[in-house]
Amino acid sequence: MSKPFSGLRVIDLSAVVSGPMATGILADQGADVIKVEPMEGDLTRLIGPAKGDLSALFISINRGKRSIVLDLKKPEGAKVLRDLLLTSDVLVENFRPGALARLGFSYEVVSALNPRIVYLSISGFGQTGPQAGYRVYDPVIQAVSGFADAHPDLASGEPKLLQTLLCDKITALTAAQSIGAALHARSVTGKGQKIELSMLDSAVAFLWPEALYNHTFLDDQPPKMFEFGSNQSLWRCSDGWIAMITPQNDEFAAMCRVLGVPELKDDPRFISIPVRRNHQAEIRAILDPLVAQEPVDDLVNRLGAAGVPVGRVNTKAGLAQDPQVVHNQLLRETAYPDIGRVRTPRSAARFSLETDAAEPMAAHLGQHTRSVLAELGRTSQDIDHLVNLGAVR
Repeated sequence: MSKPFSGLRVIDLSAVVSGPMATGILADQGADVIKVEPMEGDLTRLIGPAKGDLSALFISINRGKRSIVLDLKKPEGAKVLRDLLLTSDVLVENFRPGALARLGFSYEVVSALNPRIVYLSISGFGQTGPQAGYRVYDPVIQAVSGFADAHPDLASGEPKLLQTLLCDKITALTAAQSIGAALHARSVTGKGQKIELSMLDSAVAFLWPEALYNHTFLDDQPPKMFEFGSNQSLWRCSDGWIAMITPQNDEFAAMCRVLGVPELKDDPRFISIPVRRNHQAEIRAILDPLVAQEPVDDLVNRLGAAGVPVGRVNTKAGLAQDPQVVHNQLLRETAYPDIGRVRTPRSAARFSLETDAAEPMAAHLGQHTRSVLAELGRTSQDIDHLVNLGAVR
């Protein structure tokens, strides 16, 4: 069977991570995603290790797309985009609020061309409001959404930025799900619609359930609890690190048995979940020296077999050798004809009716401009004329 989104056409006007990763998920699931880039190309082509115009970051979130280059400020370039939108199902953009409308592609204009289109606008803070016009990157949203405060430096308690583009990627996942929801609504109503999605809204909604549980009840507030995760830290073994957490009584008892101190489960300080929460320092003082004597792999195997939630801390370099990662066939190698082998994770979701296929490749800047224009009925002479005008590349 073909992939779930086969037959769907997506016009990707977005750049950097939030929009491109969302449309990358759709491409992984079978959509024909046409990435429309400016003359200089997407910024992520320049971020991280690269071969030519293909960076590792760009490849991972833009594989399987076709790339065309249009200057939307030129009437001829804008005409190409209008022609593409006539036969497309989804448009994704993350311009600053109002910028795409000024180029002549507001939702009102696009939906008049194609009433069935799903039009997704991603912004940093929202389409309106006191900060709507601000330039935004992931660290800014980490700060404003509460992520930085929710992950403080353990020594000083000062807010700290995560060293990944977490808010961009949360927004991407939210965007991909929202597009799927709008397409389902279209299958019922026959009509497309506009989706407005901000990085701030996505991040706060993602963060809230446990990180802000002390700020949920407004009337007759119950006693505040420890900040979620504040007692959690990694465990050092003789040759590495593990993560281990035992919130339930049977898990705690199993951990104590494996570590050779079964009597701890009956210690009054550790007898129940609420009591243990108040005596984490004592638990660690007893168990840390025991864990420190154990090699990682042996301890993980024993704990896992006993029903203790546990996992080794993989280094970035060692992730590909993790037995479960290998078993899941999570990382795949794709041989590019001009840059050699490239390793990326496969699409995370596996569909039972989908046949396996070769991993898709990321496109060089403008690689598909001519073929896409030909699909729109442009002749070779027409395309050469557009190139000479600087409307396409």
